[in-house]
Amino acid sequence: MPFKFEYFDIKDLVLITPDKFDDERGSFLEIYKKSSFKDAGIDVNFLQCNQSSSKKNVLRGLHYQKHPYGQGKLLRVLLGKIFDVALDLRNDSETFGQFAAVELSDTETQLFYIPPGFAHGFCVVSDKALVEYFTTSEYVPNSEAGIKWDSAGLNIPWPVKEPVLSEKDGKLPDFLSIFNHSKSGLS
Repeated sequence: MPFKFEYFDIKDLVLITPDKFDDERGSFLEIYKKSSFKDAGIDVNFLQCNQSSSKKNVLRGLHYQKHPYGQGKLLRVLLGKIFDVALDLRNDSETFGQFAAVELSDTETQLFYIPPGFAHGFCVVSDKALVEYFTTSEYVPNSEAGIKWDSAGLNIPWPVKEPVLSEKDGKLPDFLSIFNHSKSGLS
């Protein structure tokens, strides 16, 4: 199999390391193969592909789309290095409100699969980063939502204290103001 699949304590999150083949010409790797992913429990169809370019200390997120438009994401870094976070917002999950964080870089060539029902965000730790991600549903503007990056109670160890944020991300609500005693609107 051309991939190594590593699973997290939070169900359905997967870190994927493709086999890389180097020779005097350069290198080659498969980044996605439906049959291999299906055998590893990732049986999805990707419908959209996005790319973002960001400078050091830019933090994007934590973003998600509300039900029924939740997006699964297969994310990789083409240039640079990021600190990537997936926050479990699934109503029926035993790990609701918990997160997993990984560092992804162009040198490691790993991919991070985040299923629907998670908020996602990342912070650039290199001078620049180019991030590409495939999604399992298309972007629906009126379904987009987000959570403040430094929400109380989440304790995400972001590698920057004063990130560069978009105006919209700077105004996102705190996790507890949305989900305090309630797990509605996601599934």
